[in-house]
Amino acid sequence: MDILKDEILRKFGEHVKDLRIKSGLTQDEIVLNSSKITKGTVSDIENGKRNFSFTTLIDLAKGLNISPKDLLNFKID
Repeated sequence: MDILKDEILRKFGEHVKDLRIKSGLTQDEIVLNSSKITKGTVSDIENGKRNFSFTTLIDLAKGLNISPKDLLNFKID
C-alpha cells in the first residue's frame, strides 16, 4: 500500500475505535450487533490494516449502532 492509503486507513481505524469506546461497546458486541463482520475484521480495521468493501462498511455501522454517514465523518488531513 502507498503511504497516503496507509495513513487514511490508520486514521479511519482510530475513528472507528474511538466511536466504539465512546459507545461503550467491545469488539465482540460489534460482531453480535452486525450481520457478518468478524472480530478479526473489526480489529484489522481499528488497526488500519484492512481496506474493505462497501458492504463491510455498512455492516460495521450496523454493529456500532450508528449510520454509515456518522462512520465516515472523520478528518483525513
